[in-house]
Amino acid sequence: MKTTNQILIVDLEATCWENDRIPVGQKVDIIEIGICELNKTTKAISKKQSIYVIPERSKINKFCTELTGITPQLIEEKGIHFEEACEKIRDEYDSTSLTWAGFGNFDREQIMEQCDYLGIENPFSENYLNIMHQFKAYNGLYKMMGLKRALKAMNMDFEGNHHSGADDAYNAAKILREILQ
Repeated sequence: MKTTNQILIVDLEATCWENDRIPVGQKVDIIEIGICELNKTTKAISKKQSIYVIPERSKINKFCTELTGITPQLIEEKGIHFEEACEKIRDEYDSTSLTWAGFGNFDREQIMEQCDYLGIENPFSENYLNIMHQFKAYNGLYKMMGLKRALKAMNMDFEGNHHSGADDAYNAAKILREILQ
């Protein structure tokens, strides 16, 4: 697997609804971009943060808050527009020149969809690494499994809160770090 020495690990949280029933007139919106950086040489995971994003095409409901811990009040206090979040990522992480990764394809597809919808440039490079597929190949598995089960399969503990973008990105980075050794 050819990658840059620094790899950005991204995990998104997005507006969601019970049973995936998206209300008429709403679309899935990114509400948190969890991000951290893995250095392949030193194995260090650094620059972990949550970037909260103001949803522009939907509202955060009770189900979404219960799952992610993200409230409308949190977004009101700390949220920035998606375009600003993309600029922040480009500025702080040099994201257009680095490999980036996520656990599965949702993160990549959602970033691309929201950038296309809003007519803004993707803050990430074309070089995407699907950690779930790497994990599956590394362990010789045929079926996919979620992040928490993947950690358990590698005898690692989940650190933080599941469905916190920053914590999920950090835990996915731990799996990738192990696979790359």
